[in-house]
Amino acid sequence: MMVDVPLDLPPLRPLIGRADELAELARLLGVTDGPTSGVVLLSGDAGVGKTRLLHELRQQARDAGWYVLVGHCLDLGDSALPYLPFGEAFGTLEVDSPALADEIATTQPPVTRLMPGRRPPSLESPVDGARADRTELFEAVYAALGRLGDDAPLLLVVEDLHWADRSTRELLSLLFARPFGSPVSIVASYRSDDLHRRHPLRAVVAEWARLPRVSRLHLAPLADADVRTLIRFLHPTPLRESDVRTVVNRAEGNAFFAEELVAAAELGSGPLPSDLSTLLLVRLDQLDEPARRLVRAASVAGRFVAHDLLSAVAGLADGELDLAVRSAVESNVLVPVGADDAYAFRHALLAEAVYNDLLPGERVRLHAGYVAALSRADKSPGSAADIARHARAAHDLATAIRMSIRAGDDAMSVAGPDEAARHYEVALELLAESGAASVDDDDVDVVGLAVKAATAAADAGRPYRAIAIVEEQLRQSGHDDPLGRARLLLALATAALLSDSNVDALAATTEALHLVPAEPVSVLRAAIVSAHARANADRQRDDDAIRWAGEALQLARELDLPDVAVDATTTLARLEERSGDPESSRLTFERIVAEAREAGDGAAELRALHHLGSLDYEQGRLRESLHTYLEGAERAQSLGRPWAPYGLDARVLAALVAYQCGDWDEAQKIVDVTGQTPPAIAEAALAAVGMAVAAGRGDVGALDLMPHIRRWWHRDGMSAIISGAAALDLHGDADDLEAARAMHDDVVAAVSHLWETCYPQARIRLSGLMLGQLCARASRSSAGERAALAREAADLVEVADRAAAGSSGRLKRRGPESLAWMARVRAEHLRLRWLTAVDAPNETELVEAWRECVAAFERYGHVFELARSQVRLATVLRAAGMSAEARPLVEASRTTARRLGAQPLIAELRSLGATGPAGRDRSPQADQELTPRETEILALVAQGRSNREISGQLYISAKTVSVHISNILAKLGASGRTEAAAVARRRGLLVD
Repeated sequence: MMVDVPLDLPPLRPLIGRADELAELARLLGVTDGPTSGVVLLSGDAGVGKTRLLHELRQQARDAGWYVLVGHCLDLGDSALPYLPFGEAFGTLEVDSPALADEIATTQPPVTRLMPGRRPPSLESPVDGARADRTELFEAVYAALGRLGDDAPLLLVVEDLHWADRSTRELLSLLFARPFGSPVSIVASYRSDDLHRRHPLRAVVAEWARLPRVSRLHLAPLADADVRTLIRFLHPTPLRESDVRTVVNRAEGNAFFAEELVAAAELGSGPLPSDLSTLLLVRLDQLDEPARRLVRAASVAGRFVAHDLLSAVAGLADGELDLAVRSAVESNVLVPVGADDAYAFRHALLAEAVYNDLLPGERVRLHAGYVAALSRADKSPGSAADIARHARAAHDLATAIRMSIRAGDDAMSVAGPDEAARHYEVALELLAESGAASVDDDDVDVVGLAVKAATAAADAGRPYRAIAIVEEQLRQSGHDDPLGRARLLLALATAALLSDSNVDALAATTEALHLVPAEPVSVLRAAIVSAHARANADRQRDDDAIRWAGEALQLARELDLPDVAVDATTTLARLEERSGDPESSRLTFERIVAEAREAGDGAAELRALHHLGSLDYEQGRLRESLHTYLEGAERAQSLGRPWAPYGLDARVLAALVAYQCGDWDEAQKIVDVTGQTPPAIAEAALAAVGMAVAAGRGDVGALDLMPHIRRWWHRDGMSAIISGAAALDLHGDADDLEAARAMHDDVVAAVSHLWETCYPQARIRLSGLMLGQLCARASRSSAGERAALAREAADLVEVADRAAAGSSGRLKRRGPESLAWMARVRAEHLRLRWLTAVDAPNETELVEAWRECVAAFERYGHVFELARSQVRLATVLRAAGMSAEARPLVEASRTTARRLGAQPLIAELRSLGATGPAGRDRSPQADQELTPRETEILALVAQGRSNREISGQLYISAKTVSVHISNILAKLGASGRTEAAAVARRRGLLVD
C-alpha cells in the first residue's frame, strides 16, 4: 500500500533563482534520474532559502511517487530529548499510516521509543538506571528506513541540524556511512552561519563530507537580479527604484530578509529599520489582536505547536481561535504542518523575535499555561524536558525539579548521558535555589539525585565534573544523615577511582564503612566494601584488597547482587595477575566479559575488557591487547559511553598500542575526533597519542598541540607522559636540547605531583629518551660540554635505577616494556660515556649492551623503538670493525623508517652513511672519485676535526678513520689534510 505522507508546508511562491540548485539536489538524491540512494548536506545562511528549496524538492519527490518523511531539530537549549527529528518523522508515519507503523513497531521494537504514540507516556519515568543499547536503536532505525524504502523510494528530510543534539548527529553518522539495500535518500540542512569555531556540528560536517555517499550543496546568496525578481513578485505594484535598491542592498541575497524588507516597505513604515527582529515584529503588528495573542502563545512553544496545545494556552474561544489561526496563516506568520493540526512559524527567527518581545509577566503566564496543558495531556505531545523548560520559565520550581529529574531519566533510557547530566544538574541547581519551602522533602531524594548526576557525568566522560558534584553535595549535606553521606562518599570514591584525581578514594570508602553498620547486611554496605577493595588495590595494599574483595563477594552472594559480585571478582582477578598468575586472571576476565555481556551490564563488561587488554599489554602481547582495546572502544560506543573512563581508556590505549606495533596510520585514525564531540580532556588524551606519531615522523608542527594538551596534565598523567615524551624528541631532533630538558623536567614534575611518585616505567622511558638526546649533542660538543653531559647522564641513570627497583611501590613485576626501556637506558649511558671519553667502556661492553637493547625491544614489540635501537647497534658494530654484522641491522631499520615515514630515524641512518651523506648535494665528480663515507669524512677533516673526534661523531673506530683519510689523500693527490681540503674545495667536492 502506498503511503501518502502529506507535505509539511503549503504551496508557496514560485522558486526564484534556485533552479540549478534544485536540479542538482534532485539528481544527487536520485529523485529525477531514477530511484537511487543518496545523501546531501544542504547548507546556507539563515533565510537564504534552504527551507523553500526543500519544500520544492519534497513536492517533486512526492510527484515522482516517493515517500517523504520530515524531521526538525529545535532550538530548545539543553532540554531537547535525544533523536527529536526522528521522533517527529516516525510520529508522522504513525499518524498517517498506522498499519505500516504497526509493522515497523513489531519487527523493530526499539523504534517504538521514537514513536510518540507507542512509547511510555513522558510522565512515566523509566526504571531508574536503565540504559538503552545505542547500537540496538541505531540498527532498528536503519532497518525501519530500509523497510519503508522497499515499498517505494523514501526521502528523509532533516532540517536545522545546527540545533541537533549529539545523539541525533551520531545516528545520522551511521545512516550516512552505511548503504541501504533499497532506495533511501537523506537530505539534511543546517545554517552555515551558525557554525562558529566551537559549534559541535562544525567538525561533524567535515567528517561526513569525507564519506563516499555524502555530497554537499551550499546555497550561496541570490544574485541581485534574482532578488529584484523576488521583489517584483512579492510587491506586484511598482516600488520606487530607491526602495528596490535599498531592499536589494540590505537583503544581501537573503530571500527571507528580502521578503521581510518588502513587507516593511509595503506597510509604508517610513525609513526601513535595520534590526531584523524589528522587521519581523512589523509583520506581527499587522495582525488583529486575537491573532497576535495566538502568535505570542505559539512563540512560547517554540517553532512548532499542536493545535490542541495552542488552543489550551492561547485563551481564545473556538470561533475566535479559528479566525486567529486563519489570519496568522494567511499572513505567512504561521503555516500548517503535518496532518495532526499543528502549526509552525514561517521562519524560526520570527518565533524568536516574537518570544523576545513578550513582556516578563506575559511570558511567565504563557509558560505556566503550557505546563498545565502538557501535564493534563493523556499522551503528551511534549516530554518531561518540555515541561521542565516551561516550568523553569514560569518560576514553578517544584514542577521544574520533578520534570528535570524525569527528563534526565528519559535521556539515560536512550543512552544520552550528556543530556541526562545536564537535566540532573539543573534539578540540583533549582533545589539549591528553591530551598525546602518550594519542594516537599519526600518528593526528591537529593542524595540520590546527586549520585545520578555524578553517574551521568562520568558516563559522559567527565569524571572530574562527577567529583565536583558529589563534593558540593557533601559540603551542603553535612553529617546529619549518615547513610546519605555514605552514599555520597561511595559515589566520590567511584569517580575518583576512574580518574587521576587527588581525591583520596581509600579515605572516602573508609569513612563510608564507619557510617554503615555491618549488621544487618545491606546493599549499600556491600557496594562500599567492594569499592573499598578497589581503593586498597589502587594503593597497592594487596592483602587488604584481597580480604575486602572476598567480603564483598560473600555479601553479594548473600544479597544476590550480581553487579557487586562482578566488581569484586574483577578486583580479585587484577590481584591474581599482580601476584604472578596472569593466566588465571585472563580466564576470569574472559568469563566476566561473557557474563556481563549476557546480563547487559555494560559497565562491568568495559572494566573487564580494559583489564584483559592491560593483561596482554603487560605480557608483551601487543597485537592481542590491541584487539581487546579496540573491542572495548567499540563496545563503549555502542553503549553510548564512548567518553566514559573505561571506554575512553580503551580508545586511547588502542591508539597507543597501534603506534607501538608500527600501525601509525591506524593510530591516527583511532585518535581522529573529526565529527565527534569529545570532552576536552578526552580530546587531549587522544591528541597526545597523535603527537607520538607526529614525533616519530618529525612533524614539529605537532608542538602547536601542546598548549591544549598541557592544560590537562594536572588531571591525566598518561597524557602528560605520552605528549611530553613526544615533545622531548621533537625538541631534541630540532637540536634544541634546552627545550628537551625543560620538557623532561615539566613532565616529571606534573606526573610526580599527580601521582605523588611517577610511574617507574614512565621515569625509565623518559630517562632513556633524554639520554639519547644527550648522545646526539655529545657527538658535536666541546670537551667541557661533554663532561657536563656525562654528569647529567649519570643523574638520569640513577633516577632510572631507583624506578626499576620499584621505589614508587606501583610496579612489583617488570614487564617487557619496562625491561626494554631499562636496557635502552644502560645502552645509551654506555654510548654517552664512549662519546665523551668519560669512563669510556670497551667496545665489547658497548656492543653487548646494544645487542641486549635490540633483543629487549624485539620481545616488547615496539616497532619504531626497535628500529632506533637497531641503527644504534649498527653504529657501535661499525666502530668495533664489524661492518658485515651491521649491514642487516641498517637495512631492517631503514625498511621500518621508510614504511613509517620516520624522518628523524632516516636522518640518523643518513648520518651513519646508510643512505648517503646528510644535508649535502654531491657533484658527479665527487661520486666518481670519493665514496659517500669518504666525502663525509673529508667534510669533517676540512673543519679541523681530529681522527678521534671524527670517529666519535660517525661511530666508527679511529683506525677506520685513518684508513679512509689515507684513501682520500691518495684519490686527491694531496700530501696532507689541509691540502686535501683545499683541493676538494677547488674541485667543488665540498660545500661550505
